[in-house]
Amino acid sequence: MSKNQVLPEFSRELLHPRYWLLWSGIIFLYLIVLLPYPWINSLGRGLGRFAMRFMKRRKMISRRNIELCFPNMTEAEHEAWMIKNFEATGLAVFETGMAWFWPNWRVKKWCKVQGMDNLNVGIPEKRGVLVIGIHFLTLELGARIIGMHRPGVGVYRPHDNKLMDWLQTWGRLRSNKYMLDRRDVKGMIRSLKKGELVWYAPDHDYGPKNSVFAPFFAVEKAATTIGTSILVRMANPLLVPFIPKRNDNNQGYTLIVQPPLEGFPTDDEVAAATFMNQAIEQQILLAPEQYMWLHRRFKTRPSGEASLYQ
Repeated sequence: MSKNQVLPEFSRELLHPRYWLLWSGIIFLYLIVLLPYPWINSLGRGLGRFAMRFMKRRKMISRRNIELCFPNMTEAEHEAWMIKNFEATGLAVFETGMAWFWPNWRVKKWCKVQGMDNLNVGIPEKRGVLVIGIHFLTLELGARIIGMHRPGVGVYRPHDNKLMDWLQTWGRLRSNKYMLDRRDVKGMIRSLKKGELVWYAPDHDYGPKNSVFAPFFAVEKAATTIGTSILVRMANPLLVPFIPKRNDNNQGYTLIVQPPLEGFPTDDEVAAATFMNQAIEQQILLAPEQYMWLHRRFKTRPSGEASLYQ
């Protein structure tokens, strides 16, 4: 952890009445995830369909992202994927509670790992591992599963709400040695040089600063962070993609850990971003409806180009 970083801790301030409504939601979430998993699955999908009626902007963004990335699909196929994506989003609310509140034995019962050897690479030579944490809707649960088998370092964005900031940190520290702010690049480099496993997500649009434009599916110019290139150049870690895939028919989850990527270009940032996007695409195609299509992946455009979300 960075020497100057102070993680949120529980305090009496979090019991103030302004947090009572949020506390009610947290307690409700805790009670929901005590239910049998098939019930949780059904309730989550129902929540997603219900939310779809009111989240009109997110509905538009999800459909638009799918249209942009898969232009050869029919309009009916785009609509079907969008509906499945909302169902997955509703279930993701409860999966977050599962990741934070479930005991280890229950996680192990419903979550299997495929490619365990790939998760343990780098240990003999004490080489750092950068696990490519793609923004699947199951990402919280995936981080918990990884941490149960090989605890590492979580990279996160501090929450604006103090109670949520404490809760997400508490939940994520159940499976991580410590946490780093996603802006703490020096902290990530130090951790990787010590041979740690660091969770890193390079697939969001973080704006024009420290990004380049590279293809992502059918979108030729998607703003892509150069953070991966910096970490590879400075710490020489292994790059290991993974996805926590939700299985069909209430059969739980499979954490798929891929072999380390080879051939990452370090001398060209656009080529590096393109390489990473192609690796991410391969993982998304394993369960495309479970990806976080509801965020504006293509909000940053080259100078002079119109928004893709009109």
